[in-house]
Amino acid sequence: MPFKSRAQRRKFAQLLVEGKISDQTYEEWNRETGRKKLPERVTKKASRSRTRKKPATRARPRKRAKSQRKKR
Repeated sequence: MPFKSRAQRRKFAQLLVEGKISDQTYEEWNRETGRKKLPERVTKKASRSRTRKKPATRARPRKRAKSQRKKR
C-alpha cells in the first residue's frame, strides 16, 4: 500500500528505527508511493448523513396504551 500522507511516512520511519517493522515493509510502501506529493495530514471524508441536513422536527408525544381490563 502506498503512503497517504507525510505524517504516515514519518510514523513508519519511526517504527523502522525502533525495529517494529521490517526494512522490506517500509521499502515496499515507499516504492509504491513513488514521488507523489503527499499532503501533511489526511482527514476522513464526511459521511452522507452528515452532509445532508434534515429539517428540524419536534418529537411527538406518544399515546399511552390503554390497559385492558378483565371482564367479570
